[in-house]
Amino acid sequence: MEPGTDESNSAREIRGSHSSSKKAKDLNIEGYPVGGLSIGGHETCVIFPTLKVAFDIGRCPPRAVSQDFLLISHAHMDHIGGLPMYVATRGLYRMKPPTIIVPISVKEDVEKLFEVHRKMDQSELKHNLIGLDVGEEFYLRKDLKVKAFRTYHVIPSQITYTLTEPEIAFTGDTTSEFIVDEKNTDALRAKVLVLECTFVNNSITVEHAKDYGHTHLSEIISYADRLQNRAILLIHFSARYTVEEIQQAVCALPPPLAGRTFALTEGF
Repeated sequence: MEPGTDESNSAREIRGSHSSSKKAKDLNIEGYPVGGLSIGGHETCVIFPTLKVAFDIGRCPPRAVSQDFLLISHAHMDHIGGLPMYVATRGLYRMKPPTIIVPISVKEDVEKLFEVHRKMDQSELKHNLIGLDVGEEFYLRKDLKVKAFRTYHVIPSQITYTLTEPEIAFTGDTTSEFIVDEKNTDALRAKVLVLECTFVNNSITVEHAKDYGHTHLSEIISYADRLQNRAILLIHFSARYTVEEIQQAVCALPPPLAGRTFALTEGF
């Protein structure tokens, strides 16, 4: 980032874009505003603005910059590609260094990534980087705790949930093995579950979804009795679908999923 930018004007512009975005795009799920983008293979960043938390960073959508806590599920580029920009932009606007949670398996590589960018950008890129292993916990602040659970993808991946009570769970990319894993009971009882659902109809088979480390909507229907969440937010739909196709699939969900399942379709 170049020095000498008019911080006050730029910060106001970003805050303005955040404000208008919130009015136009946020869902309200169990009392939590939820925004962001999640398009399979393109970018995923799911934002809970009242908690100041973003799950994954995608290409770093502007609104993500104002979130103090960033929880990365895994290191595929559509989930982590915007990480250096997130930290650099917060530094540009003189925001406090963010706390970033990553799987312990990639922490060393993320540190190296920042060292390369520091060398190229000649900036400090201040942040607090925490690596969590499966089962480990970390307090982001006194009333906000994150815990790592195992998910099932083609590279090392995790699930995180926040708050002292298991209020919100986020899967990142995973196969349906996540749902049947007995060790994930707390996440499956969280008030809100943000759940990957890349494929929604018979144009793609369940076997294809599993081969690429993803979940098919038909599997979610099959395991619906295990999902004790008050609300389920489906994300990471394939770009092959239209909003109409996604909404049609969600509206057709049978009990006990009907009425408590939502779709994040911004960007489609």
